Amino acid sequence: MKKFIALFLVLALSLAFAGCNSEPVDVKSEGVMTYAEYMAAEMDAEVVIEAYVQATQSWWDNKITVYAQDRDGAYFLYEMACSEEDSAKLTAGTKIKVTGFKGAWEGEVEIMDGKFEFVEGGDTYVAEPFDATALLGKDELIDHQNKLCAFKGMTVEKIEFKNGEPGDDIYVTLTKDGASYSFCVERYLTGPDTDLYKAVSELAAGSVVDVEAFLYWYQGANPHITAVAAAQ
Repeated sequence: MKKFIALFLVLALSLAFAGCNSEPVDVKSEGVMTYAEYMAAEMDAEVVIEAYVQATQSWWDNKITVYAQDRDGAYFLYEMACSEEDSAKLTAGTKIKVTGFKGAWEGEVEIMDGKFEFVEGGDTYVAEPFDATALLGKDELIDHQNKLCAFKGMTVEKIEFKNGEPGDDIYVTLTKDGASYSFCVERYLTGPDTDLYKAVSELAAGSVVDVEAFLYWYQGANPHITAVAAAQ
């Protein structure tokens, strides 16, 4: 009997410990879609999601484009209505509720004509990069669209500036295992005044680098680079 009680206590403590150390889950408000429900929605349907800001493009004309993510997937919020005052509050980890319409452009699934509100008292979440290196060139890569991803051991093939000179987007061609992949430094995300823009501008062909990027899509994967460093 004593052995049984001791075993029961060990199991109970183990379960309690596991519960304390389990990954937190996203609790959605009433009427808010899960990521799976959002992905299953028809194109042009109205959608309501809650997610956490990961980064933003430049604010202009009372609009802002947001890279957002929850623990199940990621969202691209294209030109969401936003005041300049509120744009300054859309810092990494901030939880927002967004109502808009699901759309797609050149393969990029996004939320258009969005309006948002801050989720008061909500928790915060900044995603760790998902290592997508092994998925390059595979159909499964699109399942991680818009997530912050890592691509490791990439060789620089070519650096080109949109319009031929620094100041606009940078088109970056990287290779892995003999195949070439298109990346981009999006000027409205990481512009010419950022260290990232300058670092990518100076990359030499043949350099081997580790890259972090939001997995944007344009006629195929076209990740928006957020970090680059010599390969480890």
